[in-house]
Amino acid sequence: MQGGMSSPGALSHAYVQHPPLRCDIPDIKGLFYDDANKFLVAPTADRILYWKIAASTQSGPPNSDPINEGPILSVRFSLDQKAIGIQRSSHEVEFRNRETGEGCSKKCRADSETILGFFWTDCPTCDVIIIKTSGLDLLVYEPQSNALRLVESKKCSATWYLYTHESRLLLLASGMQCTLFTGYQFSAGGIVKLPKFEMVMSKSEANNKPVLAAADVHIVTVYGRIYCLQLDRVGMALNLYRFYRDAVVQQGTLPVYSSRIAVSAVDNIIMIHQIDAKVVILYDVFMDSYAPISAPLPLLVRGLASNSKQAAQPADQQSSAYGGTLYGEGWNFLIPDLICDAENGLLWKLHLDLEAIAASTSDAPSILEFLQRRKSDLSMVKTLSLAIVRTTILERRPVTLVAKAMDIILDSYSRSMKMVGGAAGVRRTSEQNQQSSFQPVEDSRVVSQEPPGTMIGPVINTDSASGVESGQSQSNSGVEHGIANLAAHVDRSSLNTSSDSDGITNTSRAVSQATSSSQISDATGKRPQVVGEDSQPLASGTSMQHGTHVASVAISPIEMVQSVFVLVEDEMMGDPAYLIAVIMEFLRSLSKAGLKAPPDLYVMMTALLACSNRYAEIALFVSNKILEPSRELAMQLIDLGRHHSLTRKLGVDMLRERCLHHDYVAALLQDGYYLEALRYARKYKVITVQPSLFLEEAVAKNITPNLAAVLSFFAELTPSFKTTSDYSRYRHILSEMV
Repeated sequence: MQGGMSSPGALSHAYVQHPPLRCDIPDIKGLFYDDANKFLVAPTADRILYWKIAASTQSGPPNSDPINEGPILSVRFSLDQKAIGIQRSSHEVEFRNRETGEGCSKKCRADSETILGFFWTDCPTCDVIIIKTSGLDLLVYEPQSNALRLVESKKCSATWYLYTHESRLLLLASGMQCTLFTGYQFSAGGIVKLPKFEMVMSKSEANNKPVLAAADVHIVTVYGRIYCLQLDRVGMALNLYRFYRDAVVQQGTLPVYSSRIAVSAVDNIIMIHQIDAKVVILYDVFMDSYAPISAPLPLLVRGLASNSKQAAQPADQQSSAYGGTLYGEGWNFLIPDLICDAENGLLWKLHLDLEAIAASTSDAPSILEFLQRRKSDLSMVKTLSLAIVRTTILERRPVTLVAKAMDIILDSYSRSMKMVGGAAGVRRTSEQNQQSSFQPVEDSRVVSQEPPGTMIGPVINTDSASGVESGQSQSNSGVEHGIANLAAHVDRSSLNTSSDSDGITNTSRAVSQATSSSQISDATGKRPQVVGEDSQPLASGTSMQHGTHVASVAISPIEMVQSVFVLVEDEMMGDPAYLIAVIMEFLRSLSKAGLKAPPDLYVMMTALLACSNRYAEIALFVSNKILEPSRELAMQLIDLGRHHSLTRKLGVDMLRERCLHHDYVAALLQDGYYLEALRYARKYKVITVQPSLFLEEAVAKNITPNLAAVLSFFAELTPSFKTTSDYSRYRHILSEMV
């Protein structure tokens, strides 16, 4: 990226970190994932071993619970972790109280129905839901009496089901091709029944009717939205569905290049793993765009002993280095971002390589928008964002492009400050400015977040594997007027220059764009249902209001000045006109976002204008309050006044207007106006200026009455002055002058 940083791992945009969590314990009966509690579970003959999966998959000894011997098809802990549910067969689920060790069972009629699975829920009317081929049983678990109480039975046919605790969404497949779906959401807000819908399946050449398998349907939650991705093996396409309360809408179709795929969701990015091709494609659906972020690239294993050379290693060499096979037969992808290598007893966590993604495009505004939506690796997000803005300036990219980049940064910061409590100094200046390139996540009910058990391995159960600036914001009209006046003096045609690097397009980006233009279907042409204006998106269990994390990612105006403008100032001094134009746009962006500019920015602005002998424009900016008055700016104007007297007067007047009495008196003394300074000090009782400064000026003028008046003034203002050496000294000088 020509606005970012170099990346040694640019051969991949996604990676897993070595070492993984090792769970290769002898005599275990498979591996299960309880995504409600984020437990990796490994049962033995008489115990359950489990690891808590945190942000990093660090190896450690597992916890354990005793259980009765017998077959195990799935394991799930209750949401309060006081009980364990174990599916023993297709007709029985056992529940065990972890505190007392007592158990009870729920069985079904073996001759007429089969238990497909179960999960715990935070729904207010029930604790456990058992999915059967004949429908659902909603149960309350009563640990005191060690019993299950049936609350309700919902009759419906089901061949297989899909559930994720993150979405709280249950899909029941039925029909000859398993393409008819009944959906329920069981959340803390209650039960929502979705309208029945049918998934699209292409017909084969022989007119056979393919059957949709559970492994070909995936539920993901990104930006608080619930999506379902369905693989059409015949059509070699991945259909994308969006869930609303009163409709299920097909929103797009993504191409696939492999007969086997897997789906992950990392930091609100959808990863489509093309298993046969051993590559992964990334999609960001925030703006309802279904073009890939980049070309298909392999998955990288980071942290191996040969870490310095890993970027150039092919996948098979990386596989041998860690002792497994990338995209091997034993790999099971767990929603949202885990991979379990059941054959080798390893658990991997997927990560985005933000630096590599940023390095793959020269579109600075686009990648900045992308980065501002990320919530993982916050320090990297901030570092990359600042580097991108800094580099676009140093490359003298068109001012309009730099302005757009700064709008994105400041709008993100303004939004984040509003979301963390409406901090002082942050406000919107117009209704139009409330709409930015970041569209807010749809308003939806938020329910509590806890992630059911996903079976890992071949078993009968089909459950798929910086501070806020305070102060008043600037006057928008004043800023716009003043900037417009200055813009009239700037030759924009000479500023909108771009470096030769603008014409260089990353190969992978070009491939990605070619792929998207030729193979990605237009979502607007494939919607089987129309969603009304009153339709509400189905809320996920993690309905993330975009911005809950942004306070850490957002870049403040102070950080922009310190980490962008200060660092580029020296390199731009040879051509200050471009940097002046950029700062003008930054001031405009601050005004649009309702933010206060740091005083150091005004100081820099005046220095750049003075460097170009544009003193008239300094006066214009000061008079129109575009350069907001401050002590720092006043002292800078006084300093510049050594070469331009009118500019010094602007600084002195600013000190008086800001009631900076000490500095104003000192400035008058420097200009030799000691009597005016004395009168001002008397009027405003300025006692912080040393009397010797006034007395020296009076002696230099060699006017006896004036020296006498100064001595008398300080003797009256500060009675202790008569006891000082200055008083004695200048009293002696006065007597000699007489």
